[in-house]
Amino acid sequence: MARILSIDFGRKRTGIAVTDTLQLIANGLCTVATHELLPFLLDYVQREPVERIVVGLPRQLDNTPSESMRYIKPFVAKLRKALPEMPVEFFDERFTSALAHRAMIDGGLKQKARRDKALVDEISATIILQDYLESQSYKNKL
Repeated sequence: MARILSIDFGRKRTGIAVTDTLQLIANGLCTVATHELLPFLLDYVQREPVERIVVGLPRQLDNTPSESMRYIKPFVAKLRKALPEMPVEFFDERFTSALAHRAMIDGGLKQKARRDKALVDEISATIILQDYLESQSYKNKL
């Protein structure tokens, strides 16, 4: 099997997570400067088998798209053009930053480490991917 890769897109930096090849566990991969994201992804999918890319979908509490969608949509269009055979889908990312901070606290990270926005982005991408995996598992049980 191939990996699933997730993206927590940000204007300055983007968190990335991937599954193991059995698609059981989501692991943080890295954080990349957003202007370097597309070349990074193209290089990664050449080196590793990737089945699909999941992009965090930012939504407001009322379920309307967040303001940051105006940056994400053009990037996803470029990504789909660069990798036409690769399925790219959106997945709700509400509350992932808050969950990432909570995970950092629960994990015992000191306050200085919790201020590392790159780490928060990577953990957020991991949460998006783990939630995606769980949703797919739930769908398969129905």
